[in-house]
Amino acid sequence: MAKPQEKVSFGQRLKQIGMVFSFTAKRDKWFVPLAAGAVLIPLALTVVAVLAWGWLWLPIGILLALLGLLIVLNLRSNKAMMNAAEGQPGAAASILENMRGDWRVTPAVSSTTQMDMVHLVIGRAGVILLAEGNPQRVRGLLGQEKRRLAKVIGSAPLHDFLIGQGEGELPIRKMRMTLMRLPRALSGKDVNALDKRLKALSARPQMPKGAIPKNLRPNKATFRQGRR
Repeated sequence: MAKPQEKVSFGQRLKQIGMVFSFTAKRDKWFVPLAAGAVLIPLALTVVAVLAWGWLWLPIGILLALLGLLIVLNLRSNKAMMNAAEGQPGAAASILENMRGDWRVTPAVSSTTQMDMVHLVIGRAGVILLAEGNPQRVRGLLGQEKRRLAKVIGSAPLHDFLIGQGEGELPIRKMRMTLMRLPRALSGKDVNALDKRLKALSARPQMPKGAIPKNLRPNKATFRQGRR
């Protein structure tokens, strides 16, 4: 379930905007020129409007300049973050956890030591599996998770995507829009029930494979006494 957002003070909000501004300016060469244009063009029109119709247009012009700056910052910072996230292990889960809406994200429900991983997502679109890593290795993990989930999700839709740049893969910069466009097949109540069912499946204890270690085997004398 989406976590409730903590209240952020005005000073903290300004600090966050400054950090995003600095991050974007370092990674996007077009950000500063576009931001300058978004501010200067409305201000220039405001000067003309003030000279022609009076000072009433000054606050309107300032608000338009700030709005233009925020729009450019939002668009270019998203692009910069997507470029920075490309190829980073766990980036898909991190982006999803910060998406708007009710997205229940469980990172790395299945993984390897080579940083291949499959993330589980539950939402109004159903159950979604996102795979990151080497395509040859991660497809095996993806198949295992699909078979495991198919037994318990009932009629809920099951979607799977392999994040990457190859043929048939989903680029991480298109992931957010792709998931948002999936048809909504479940109600909020269905999402809650499915989330509880899958959490119970994950919490179910499993017997370890292989021989039982010697230090965990029952003592033979105790075993004989129990039989008597």
